[in-house]
Amino acid sequence: MRITRLVAVATAAVVASALSAAPAAAHTRTRSLAAVLAADPSGFDRTGRDFDILQAAVGAVLAAKPASPVGVLADGTQPLTAFLPTDRAFQILVADLQHTRHLPGEKKAFTAVAALGIDTVESVLLYHVVPGATITGKAARKSDGATLTTAAGGTVKVDVYGRHWKRIQLIDADRDDRNPRIVRFDINKGNKQIAHAIDRVLRPINLP
Repeated sequence: MRITRLVAVATAAVVASALSAAPAAAHTRTRSLAAVLAADPSGFDRTGRDFDILQAAVGAVLAAKPASPVGVLADGTQPLTAFLPTDRAFQILVADLQHTRHLPGEKKAFTAVAALGIDTVESVLLYHVVPGATITGKAARKSDGATLTTAAGGTVKVDVYGRHWKRIQLIDADRDDRNPRIVRFDINKGNKQIAHAIDRVLRPINLP
């Protein structure tokens, strides 16, 4: 769904100083992450590595609540870092919530996510956004133990591990399930809004 409403997030980000290592001049372009999502016109498909469900969720929130802070994703002048769950990440979330090992198709997964309610979907999306900071993959790999404050008001901790190849997992509020891992870095690099793909949905609450 096309996103046209531009709304800034008022929540300030609290980011460790190590995350601001890149010079500001490196992030001058203003292509928004909403534009990145909209660049894929395929819709629901069988490619679990893209962001069709996320795009639909953002569109659903803004259709129901045009003034939602989620609209910051459409304002490329506002610096932020977003962690984008892949379609497979949402499918895994739905299967987990439904206590099954069967992964639903992308359309069914989105329907299940939307059924949680617009306010819940909005809160989950904002939990994936760190406003006010453009955090590259290089900076993130040097930030083991950093705590990020999200647009939802909750926090996510950066855990860098691996001796030779630095990998990153994000420790969310849920202590029962595996933490999301970054599987693709620096989406929209060079812009004020940057993103990293993750293989699980960040959970702002502890789920059974």
